[in-house]
Amino acid sequence: MRSSLSLSVRRSVSLAASHVLSPPGVIVGGVLLILFTCSLCAWVLFESRNDAYTHAEENARNLMLVIERDIARNIELYDLSLQAVVDGVADPQMMALPPKIRSAVLFDRAASGKYLGSIFVMSERGDIIMDSRFIPARVGNFADRDYFSFHRDNGNAGLYISKPYVSRLRDGALTIAVSRRITRTDGSFGGVVVGTLSIDYFRALLDGLSVGKRGTAAVIETNGTMITRLPYDPKVVGRDIRNAPVFIQAMSTNEGAFAGTASIDGVRRLYVYKHLPGLPIIVDVAPAESDIYAEWQRRAMRLGIVMAVFSIILGAGSLLLSRELQRRQLAESKLQHLARTDALTGLSNRGTFDETLQKEWQQASRTGRPLSLLFVDIDQFKAYNDYYGHQAGDEVLRAIAQCVALCIRRPADHVARYGGEEFVVTLPDTDATGATNIAETIRRAVSDLNIEHVQSQYGCVTASIGVVTSQGRAVPDGAVLVKMADSALYEAKSTGRNRVCEA
Repeated sequence: MRSSLSLSVRRSVSLAASHVLSPPGVIVGGVLLILFTCSLCAWVLFESRNDAYTHAEENARNLMLVIERDIARNIELYDLSLQAVVDGVADPQMMALPPKIRSAVLFDRAASGKYLGSIFVMSERGDIIMDSRFIPARVGNFADRDYFSFHRDNGNAGLYISKPYVSRLRDGALTIAVSRRITRTDGSFGGVVVGTLSIDYFRALLDGLSVGKRGTAAVIETNGTMITRLPYDPKVVGRDIRNAPVFIQAMSTNEGAFAGTASIDGVRRLYVYKHLPGLPIIVDVAPAESDIYAEWQRRAMRLGIVMAVFSIILGAGSLLLSRELQRRQLAESKLQHLARTDALTGLSNRGTFDETLQKEWQQASRTGRPLSLLFVDIDQFKAYNDYYGHQAGDEVLRAIAQCVALCIRRPADHVARYGGEEFVVTLPDTDATGATNIAETIRRAVSDLNIEHVQSQYGCVTASIGVVTSQGRAVPDGAVLVKMADSALYEAKSTGRNRVCEA
């Protein structure tokens, strides 16, 4: 049982190896190897592309965190200063102090940073009544500003950040106002405390960021007003982008990341954004997809070239190997054919006949079906050679071989040259009557060739045929069948030639 299983495994392995090492198998194997390698490289590139995207998103989040903390800390400190002023204005004792002392107490040094302007206290009509940097206060009315009208119309408003505007007190500098409402004890509007913050603060904050050649970073108010953007462009400051698809999507959640196309320049980017807690401000960092995938594309290009060269070499190698295997198989087939074929007549040779007879005899023995054998011999062929020459004799052998082959119709029937001027015909599943009829057909066909033979009593080349059938006979093997057919042939020759005799 174990040995049969081992034999079966060896046969399966041998069969698989023969298929793989065949010309089509080599080509299919080469194609499969190319496909596997290309698929593997595609998977590696796909993962590498995802890694580049993930890395860009993480880097953008880190940059955004830096911006968020800096803005939140500075505005919180500034707001504390504004709240202190609001509280101080509501204190009668504070307002009773001399102007210089009152200014020193109300306006602390936190509101005197590099990008911070003056803090103003405005009356309910919008007139400046206190100025953190000048005593007496500068003259101005700012009732037209959006922050003033917002606080005037909203009694419970907290910190308000205005749209960017051109400052009339700071020589036209782009500025935003951070303001709080002054509410009297009776709840009526008592004015506004407002501090100014230069756009240059946001510009300086973003200028140090590394977001790629086409990347951007921006600080935007939740009402859609652009405070500043990297790369800096004064024309963009204050632009209303509330209808831009990117802004609409950023307003849908407090923070997140998505890919979108900018309405300002039409570049597709990865937008990582966040709404600053407690402030009407959105911060986003947006590296361009072309920058994110630039290195990946170079790597993919190099790998693609390598894979193309590899595929060409492998494909060419598979084709060459397949062609060589095909040539080798063809040569082996030709050699095998030559080894099994008679060179003169083109029929099977003696060795092939022996194999065929043994196989058919075993088959007939198992099934009980009849097996017939014809032994064909050219009459007085030696005399023909002596009279006409060996070249003429060879032509006769070829003509009769073709004649005998044409008389055989069934694919299972087999014709071979036995040796010299003798031919044998194997007729499986043919009884004695059928074999005799075929033999007569061959005999007449040879005679009808009408090949001149002056040494023959018939005046032409003829053939004698011995017939034997195995059915109903105690024939131990194919060799005995050959002897019996040979005996029948001898009888045909001894009784006058050009005839068929059955054993």
